[in-house]
Amino acid sequence: MTQSETKGGTLARQAAMLCELPVFGLYLDQRRRWRQGLSPAQLPDGTHTPEDAADALRQACGIQSRAELDHNEQAAAMYRRIVADHMRWKRRAGL
Repeated sequence: MTQSETKGGTLARQAAMLCELPVFGLYLDQRRRWRQGLSPAQLPDGTHTPEDAADALRQACGIQSRAELDHNEQAAAMYRRIVADHMRWKRRAGL
């Protein structure tokens, strides 16, 4: 199956919904601040848009399209790790 023929399944749909959640954008904001040593003034909450979230997810998973999550086990494993980290962050933040 070529990339143009790759169809997204459950993981691709879940990833698309995740990227639309404002709280996931907040998670990405905080994660980027921590990794790059930035202050909230330098990278305010709300900086990551849904498009930015999708770009970050694709980059972290090493894919060009979220549809690949359903066909690439390494990418799927990274996606699941990101989701688990996000859920842990939400619990700690009381969200």
